[in-house]
Amino acid sequence: MAAENDPYYSRPEVSNSDLSWLDDQLSGRDQRDATEAYLDGSLLDAMITEQHRVNYFKRTLDGQPFKKARFDTIVAMKQACWQDEFFKMIIVGADTQKITVVKDKEFEYEGYRFKVDIRCKWDIWRPDWGWGSDIKSTAAKTQKEFEAACYHFNYDRQRYFYMRAEESERDVLIGISKIKPHRVFKVFINRNCDFYRSGEKKALELLFRWNSMFGKNKDYVQRI
Repeated sequence: MAAENDPYYSRPEVSNSDLSWLDDQLSGRDQRDATEAYLDGSLLDAMITEQHRVNYFKRTLDGQPFKKARFDTIVAMKQACWQDEFFKMIIVGADTQKITVVKDKEFEYEGYRFKVDIRCKWDIWRPDWGWGSDIKSTAAKTQKEFEAACYHFNYDRQRYFYMRAEESERDVLIGISKIKPHRVFKVFINRNCDFYRSGEKKALELLFRWNSMFGKNKDYVQRI
């Protein structure tokens, strides 16, 4: 698929996906091929932010075919998203698939200060607002279920990571349900909320471990 050939994914900086990999390694969880599980979300993202990757007549994403029922479900989810008033407000004037790269980003963990090169790619970034958004496909049927899924899949860690990359004060997760009537859920995030603090705790431990094991700056660790 085209995403696999995107030079962004071969960059050396640490991404949130790298932290997910490390978390799996440290926990001893079996490594599963998540390609199939991510396809729906990738197609939904592309329909909204990179339409050139989607062929609606052949029902493909970067040449990858989808069964009609599955493709039609994602189309319906996209339509539901565009009917949401907040979504229409944030997407207009936004940069989509914006890449942020930060060299020597400084973090603090358990009394230690260290530096890591990081990168991320935003689904939506509003430069005039100074905050962004990520779009998620979800099997949740209610707001409560979506919020639980956000913690389970470590979306809290992802949003902390992204917010630190741009030092943004606010952010929002937008979830579109695969289940009819394809409800649109939103989790609004700021630096004082429990969701952000939960993500911060998860991310800092993994960033510290990554730097200790692989980081170019692993010798730069200062006791605060």
